[in-house]
Amino acid sequence: MLRFATRVFFRRLEAAGLDRVPPSGPLLLVLNHPNSLVDPVFLFTMPPRPVSVLAKEPLFRMPLIGRLVRAMGSIPVERRQDAGADLAKNREMFTRVREHLARGGALALFPEGTSHSDPRLRPLRTGAARIALGVRTSPPLQIQPVGIFYTAKERFRSAALVYFGTPFQVQPAALDDLGEPPAGLVQSLTDQITEALSQVTLQADELEAHELVARTERILASARRPSDGVPRPDLSEEFAFRRRLLDGYAKLQQQDPIRLEKLRRRIQRLEERLEGAGIDPWDVPVGPFRASRGIGKISVFLLRFLVLLPLGVPGLLIHYLPYRLVGVLAKRAAGGYGDVLATAKLISAAVVFPVTWTAAAGLVWWRAGPVAGIVAGLLAPLSGYAALRLVETGDRAVGAARALAFWVGGKQRLLRLQRRRQRLREELIRLAGELGV
Repeated sequence: MLRFATRVFFRRLEAAGLDRVPPSGPLLLVLNHPNSLVDPVFLFTMPPRPVSVLAKEPLFRMPLIGRLVRAMGSIPVERRQDAGADLAKNREMFTRVREHLARGGALALFPEGTSHSDPRLRPLRTGAARIALGVRTSPPLQIQPVGIFYTAKERFRSAALVYFGTPFQVQPAALDDLGEPPAGLVQSLTDQITEALSQVTLQADELEAHELVARTERILASARRPSDGVPRPDLSEEFAFRRRLLDGYAKLQQQDPIRLEKLRRRIQRLEERLEGAGIDPWDVPVGPFRASRGIGKISVFLLRFLVLLPLGVPGLLIHYLPYRLVGVLAKRAAGGYGDVLATAKLISAAVVFPVTWTAAAGLVWWRAGPVAGIVAGLLAPLSGYAALRLVETGDRAVGAARALAFWVGGKQRLLRLQRRRQRLREELIRLAGELGV
């Protein structure tokens, strides 16, 4: 069920480095935490082995979420910032967690201590290091950094990548009478975990850097492809490319901020021209534009559109108002906090849509009898997915048609966009060589 929910919420959902996850033995996964309860869901759907999660204790007292986190095998942790926290219980938690790892289990935790929307990692808490240094097993405990990357974490049908980094072994330390390892070793291991996590996440000093890198990647990804028929790159490639761009941003900001500002303005102007024409950068060809190819793309999209139409149209009628209601409820629940908006959307949808399907099936049952009602109940969720794909296919067809109309209405305008994009790409390649990124 969780796997299905995430596949619906995210248009693209990928995992990289699964082959680096140790198949057995004690394993402590440490992750960044940009998206509240959505982040731990990936740990129950992606790794090739069962993973328990360390979760804040207040979650266990929430009506719906508490049942969910218990079903996931989560272990409660008391946090100083939570109202009514009993920190004395954490000694029992440390013992329980170390016993779980000593039996060869896998545990995940978020050492930042809270979810957030900051442009870089927050200072890590010491809990991961204190747990790890107290685990005595053969083979030794391994710590594996895991980075979670979202293209637009608040947006429905965006993309997410879970990147499993290279694990490293931890040698246990002697514990004192309170079950605590030496403070110096704790800080040293915490620093090592911080460095490992920084290698699998995107780091910047300001949100503006991430926004500029995202714009640059959107434009240049389409220019880097060898031909127009090549599919969009994997999210792992996009992630690696953004890391290089962020490295270049940091160096250029330090060495030549005026040049960086000029480059930012050029990228922004190009993106504004594309948005003003209603064109996706991917719809601007890398080679000569052929009207036949544009018409062919539109025809394929229209064929898919027609196939989805019989189930998609009823799906739109059934789901449009509930979909809007989910958005309203989620925004009210999130209260302006972007790192919990996706969680609020998932929880709201988990309530609103089943009620909608039940109501639709009941209405058909009342009007046409039990057999028709049962069929309607089975088809209602499928119609929702068909409606979703129908809208997305329609959007792609419209985008391709706009690019074709843009070319027909003024061939030189499209050629100018191509040349601007190519010159921008060439300058960035030269700049990357100068900066060594």
